[in-house]
Amino acid sequence: MSCSVTHCGKVVIQLTATRRTSSSIPQSSSSMKSSYESWLSSSGLSLSPFHVRWQTGLFNHLFAKCARLNPTFLYLWFTAGMVFGVVAMFGSVVLLSRTLMQTLAQMMSESPAGTGQQALQVVVPGVNLPVSQLTYFFVAILLSGIIHEFGHGVAALREQVRLNGFGMFLFVIYPGAFVDLFTTHLQLISPVQQLRIFCAGVWHNFVLCVAALTLLMLLPLLLFPLYATGTGALVTEVVQGSPASGSRGLFVGDLVTRLEDCSVHTVEDWHSCIRRLSLASQTGYCVRTSSLHLSWAAGRAYRRLDGTMECCNNSSLTDLCFSYRNNDLEGRMYACLPARKTMEASRTCRSNADCQTDLRPGLCVVPSLENQTRLIRVRHPPQPDMLFVGYPPHLEHSVSLTNFVPRFGFLHLDMPGAIDTFCKYVVSLSGALAVVNAVPCFALDGQWMLTSFLEAALTSLVVEKSNRELLGFFILLGGSALLAANVALGLWMVTAR
Repeated sequence: MSCSVTHCGKVVIQLTATRRTSSSIPQSSSSMKSSYESWLSSSGLSLSPFHVRWQTGLFNHLFAKCARLNPTFLYLWFTAGMVFGVVAMFGSVVLLSRTLMQTLAQMMSESPAGTGQQALQVVVPGVNLPVSQLTYFFVAILLSGIIHEFGHGVAALREQVRLNGFGMFLFVIYPGAFVDLFTTHLQLISPVQQLRIFCAGVWHNFVLCVAALTLLMLLPLLLFPLYATGTGALVTEVVQGSPASGSRGLFVGDLVTRLEDCSVHTVEDWHSCIRRLSLASQTGYCVRTSSLHLSWAAGRAYRRLDGTMECCNNSSLTDLCFSYRNNDLEGRMYACLPARKTMEASRTCRSNADCQTDLRPGLCVVPSLENQTRLIRVRHPPQPDMLFVGYPPHLEHSVSLTNFVPRFGFLHLDMPGAIDTFCKYVVSLSGALAVVNAVPCFALDGQWMLTSFLEAALTSLVVEKSNRELLGFFILLGGSALLAANVALGLWMVTAR
């Protein structure tokens, strides 16, 4: 785990025609190069193409202090981590094999969306990762890397392995962390001790994943004094120019409580109601028989290309064509009615029988709309209901909502959502880091975990060390091929499909 640093500096200075100036250039260039390299070395920086690396010994005291906290607890902690690491090493192979089979099935399927969600996916910023969430992504991956290396460092010091330093790096745009351990000390300890050190990283990633998941589940309880939940879905953003914007649309701070006859208590209810309204037939509305008038085109309603009927003037922005039946024996009739007035104070219905609950008879009128188009009444009191006409998924993607309603006016609407999103990224990325590093693959923790495991478990069964190393080499070769195939095919699925 020791590190080597290489560097190449270059200084360009414009030449002049005089011999004296020309002879001074190499000395000046050499002096600047030497000073530059000396500064990089003293600051712990290392620069190479697409890679910036920084190492320091400032945190060695903190690592040492943590390694001396409670010897018994730390022994049990890292022993549990060793058991988890060995299980994760074999489990990661099963998970990657399953993921590879799912990817191949999607590649050969005509409808890949129906094959199910994969447990592991390649993430490409700007493709399947929203640009607006890049900050969450990079901070979460850096935190996961630091916790991972913190586990290696503390475990190493507990096993009497010297820690040379801790550092962070930036590869292209991806941040990460590392610890520099004294290789000679690692080679002198037993395979079981080595296994505790090498498994500590994935163990700490797993613990971080569980901690973030626990915080995510307890977030409503933790924020209860400041934010209420279960009262509706609070609008935090409305896409300008979308179907949900406008003077009669939704605004930031509105609390959505109902979509038609579907109650909305949480953001999950919002999505569930939209899916339900998309699949169900169009909702009808009870209208008094005495107030129902035939449209201006009574008897002259025309059929659209998709087979539905239209009976209103195309230039009307407030009227909508409704269909109804006077009785079961007659065919459908059509009336052009003002949409908002018709729906205000009206209860929803599916047939005329639903409108016969009072002394005044009523009819169930249903909007006559194009295929897959729905009329949806969005209730967000105390504002007037918003009437949406279009494809329900367009409404779903027009707004951003949160479950947390501030109890006080000075609280920010986006804070709970930011915590929620960050926790989800930590769960996802820390879990993925644990799985990937546990894979028996060259240059990953899994390589050293497998080597130590074979030395600890097979010494009595496979006496020759060369045979154990050969077995480990073929396992590492297979694990590396499996991981490479998952990354290559996953990247192709994200970018080419």
